[in-house]
Parts: sequence; structure tokens; C-alpha cells
Amino acid sequence: MDIKRKPDWLKISLPHGSNYLQVKQIVSNHGLHTICSSGKCPNIGECWGIGTATFMILGDICTRSCKFCATRTGKPFPVDPEEPTRLAESVKLMGLKHVVITSVDRDDLEDGGASTWASVIYSVKNKNPDITIEVLIPDFDNRVELIQLIADAQPDIISHNIETVERLTPYIRSRANYKTSLDVIRKIVVSRRVSKSGIMLGLGETIDEIYKTMDDLVAAGCEIFTMGQYLQPTKDHFEVAEYIQPDEFYRLKIEGLRRGFRIVESAPLVRSSYHAETHIC
Repeated sequence: MDIKRKPDWLKISLPHGSNYLQVKQIVSNHGLHTICSSGKCPNIGECWGIGTATFMILGDICTRSCKFCATRTGKPFPVDPEEPTRLAESVKLMGLKHVVITSVDRDDLEDGGASTWASVIYSVKNKNPDITIEVLIPDFDNRVELIQLIADAQPDIISHNIETVERLTPYIRSRANYKTSLDVIRKIVVSRRVSKSGIMLGLGETIDEIYKTMDDLVAAGCEIFTMGQYLQPTKDHFEVAEYIQPDEFYRLKIEGLRRGFRIVESAPLVRSSYHAETHIC
């Protein structure tokens, strides 16, 4: 089946510029992974062009196979014990003031990779004392001790994406569960970290389902919410049901703020880490 033709408002410029090339070189030289590349993010040119990137730890092979995600799935390589130090040094070399860190799911590890997560956060903060950090974490099968381990490292924001409305979750998410994701948000709130989540639009959700997802997240204590257009990575992934107009994204942003979120990012090309540096209190 052919991928639906993208409307004009989703067309982006090819990445270019000296800052983009510098970030690309540092990522390559230090053996780092970014969700910018693995996830085929449409904002890679803009973000790398201003010297920011979302780093992906614990390798680039995921143990889950979600139908919306471009990241490779399969059997991951062993954990690299040097990754925390290497990432911390790269952040310093880039001169970043804010960094976003995410990871693949590592269901093959007893702790889901949480101990590596904590080591990375501590290392980045130790090497870059003035840095602010947002982490975008997996669900860790809703294990409170693993989520708390990351919270104890004191990132400024902990994000966990619920991804879509409850009805569509079984069709596009592998192993992950809508109610589990809400529980993860609640645990983040209890840990006294700023909580954040997001969904993709254009998968076939209804407006009432979007409103219910907003209300469920607000009730769980979520402070920051993102909405962006789902883009089908390949013909083997879940098909786009609809391309949402930019003015509808704006209307949903206003509605999200009205329903109780402190910050809402909502536009066709918004992704969970887009403009993340502006979300620090």
C-alpha cells in the first residue's frame, strides 16, 4: 500500500548548515545514537542547526515493535559501560545548555536499563553542572522502583508518551498499555519531577477521544503535553488515516490549556522533544 501524499504544510527543507554538520560529526565520532536519526524526525535540520539533539541511549535496537516507530527492532547488543561518560563529554563538547535523552526499550535487561539511565543522568550533570535535562523514558513495565531510580537522579523533566488514544493503543503499541502509561505519569508526579506526555494525531482517533486522553493525563498530574502529526515511516508501518490541518492543531492547543495543562505544544511537526528547552520552569 502506498504511503499517503503529504500536504504542503508538512514539507521540510533538507538538513544543512555548519551547526548541523558539526552536531552530525560529533554524534558520529563519539559513537552516539539519536532519536533524531533513528526516528526519522522531521525537525532534525532545525534542531541540529541550532546545536541541540535528542540522544538515544542503550543502543539503537528496540525489544518492542510498535507499528508507528521507525527505530529498529530485534535483539540488542550488550550495554556499553562507557556510554555515560562518552555522552557527558559530547554534551560538553557541543556546549549544550539543555539536553533531551531517550532510549529504546530494553526488556532483555533485568532492570530495563534503568541503572544505565541513572548513570547517564549523573554523568551528564557532573560534567556539565549548569545543564538542564529532560528524559523521555519507556514504561519499565510500570515498576515503581525503576522509575524512582531515574527520578532520584533528578532530571528536570520526566516525559513518557502515551502515544495515542486508548482505543487505538492495541493496534500501534507493542506490549505498552494505555492505563500503564497513565500509571507511569502518576509515579513521575509522586516522585516530584515535572511530568510530560504526548500523542500523535492522524491515526484515526476522534475528537472526543483526544479530549478524553487530555482529561486522563491532566487527572494523572501531567503538566506538559505535546501533539504532532503521525507520519508513516515505511509502507510496513501503520497507515496515516488523516492529515490534520494546522489550524486544528492550534485549536487543540487552546483546548489543552483550557483543560488544565501548563504547557501545550501542538502543530503538525511537533515531536515530544521539540522546543523542549523552553519547557523548563
